[in-house]
Amino acid sequence: MAYYNSSRYKSARRNNSLIILLIVLAVLWWVFGRQVRPVHNPDATPRPVTARGDLAGDEKNIIELFQAASPSVVYITSIELRRNIFSLNVYEIPKGTGSGIIWDEEGRIVTNYHVIEDAGRVQVTLSDDTTWKAVLIGAAPDKDIAVLQISAPVAALHPILIGESRNLLVGQKVVAIGNPFGLDHTITAGIVSALDREIKSVTGQTVQGMIQTDAAINPGNSGGPLLDSAGRLIGINTAIYSPAGVNAGIGFAVPVDEVNRVVPELIRHGRLVRPALGVSIANERLADRLGIKGMLIINVQPGSGAEKAGLRGTRQVNGKILLGDIIESINGKELLSYDDLRNELEKCKVGEQVTLKILRDGRQFQTNIILDAIS
Repeated sequence: MAYYNSSRYKSARRNNSLIILLIVLAVLWWVFGRQVRPVHNPDATPRPVTARGDLAGDEKNIIELFQAASPSVVYITSIELRRNIFSLNVYEIPKGTGSGIIWDEEGRIVTNYHVIEDAGRVQVTLSDDTTWKAVLIGAAPDKDIAVLQISAPVAALHPILIGESRNLLVGQKVVAIGNPFGLDHTITAGIVSALDREIKSVTGQTVQGMIQTDAAINPGNSGGPLLDSAGRLIGINTAIYSPAGVNAGIGFAVPVDEVNRVVPELIRHGRLVRPALGVSIANERLADRLGIKGMLIINVQPGSGAEKAGLRGTRQVNGKILLGDIIESINGKELLSYDDLRNELEKCKVGEQVTLKILRDGRQFQTNIILDAIS
């Protein structure tokens, strides 16, 4: 017959618990107790610096480029005028910031139109931290380009070097300089990601031929330069593609060839002087309803090149509507939308002759027209 010894059982349990506790304490000591506690040394000195070799070639290039180009980049602050609803006093508040480039030694500054749009007053800060009041010389909203004027001395003005964009290659190294989020003179590097992109301007018009880059562009970079590895201007940073509104590796720049064409026009006339055919075109919805492919002429302006070429507009004869001529192509370029016509005309100059393919009463023919300045 077996007997149960409760005292021996309780003693064994106590021993087991003690062993477990000792094991836990040992583990805790192993994890935490072995860490070396800080010991202060009054004789501590800085560690010796490890000498490095010369900078890499691409590093030198970026540094030299930044040092040469940054004096040509300016910081733009647009200021909005507000009226106090109680006292009716007018006061100023910051509306936005952006970047710009020094165009020439006469103090002309080129930036994006959207940077200064609807601003009551604009200030330009140069690389020497001097701030100047700017006045608007001219703007091309469809191109998102504006020209400002400041009265800074020639010694403070460092015009940027002008390059070209027609021979750019995808994969080519580029850098962007600007003032993202108000951080003065920031440089980012990347490549040309794509060419001939299309984006919408602030007016809703399609802007063609844009440069796409992965060089980081953020709010505040707008109006700043996109440079090639030689430090030449190849574009003006104008937009980013990002749902969050910050850099996502997809930025766009107006190509310098377009900038170099538009800016002189703005300096001369204050606006972009466009060539025109001298006709009014039906909207695309009407043309679609009528099944028309091409540009349906509604009216022909008296004295225009179109009238001299004998083009016809839509008219009413004996109570019946007779459709006008349909422009199918210009200089061999087929016209599928109004944007196609506008973009082809912008490649031309006032007084230049263009060749149109016209459809009239089911019959095709070609005619030449001298372009007029748009009214």
